[in-house]
Amino acid sequence: MNNTLIMQFVDELNAESPASRKCLERTPVELFGWKPHETSMQLGYLALLVAEIPRWISVAIEKSVIDFETFGHFQPKSTAELVAHFDENVKGAINALQGMSDDSLVEMFFLKNKGQTLFSSSKKETVSSSINHLVHHRGQLTVYMRLNNIPVPSIYGPSADERVF
Repeated sequence: MNNTLIMQFVDELNAESPASRKCLERTPVELFGWKPHETSMQLGYLALLVAEIPRWISVAIEKSVIDFETFGHFQPKSTAELVAHFDENVKGAINALQGMSDDSLVEMFFLKNKGQTLFSSSKKETVSSSINHLVHHRGQLTVYMRLNNIPVPSIYGPSADERVF
């Protein structure tokens, strides 16, 4: 059986995870309540999104449904707990992906709230958009880091804080 697309998703998660992990490692719990504007999300919630998005992938694959009413969020008490949660979620996402075939990516995923469907898409679309979502929120997190004078790690090349000359 050819699982080319599955392996591409696994490779992409493996490529994006180290930089995401570095950002989370530098996110101090003391700043979890900080936000740059009254309408912005708190830094801790944004970091939790980065840590939990890989879990969305495993749940979407294994259960085919996420319901906001019952989907519990982890409550990290430290940066180390946040990073460990991310590592666990990445491992779970990769294991879930490796346990399926490209053919099963056409199966449907449903996002619900109190049982009511808000959105549905194929698992292929869900995995792809979840990885994009991870990258997007990691980008937001780097802005929050910059605004708090937290050194931004290298992501796709040297950052202003990790220049190589």
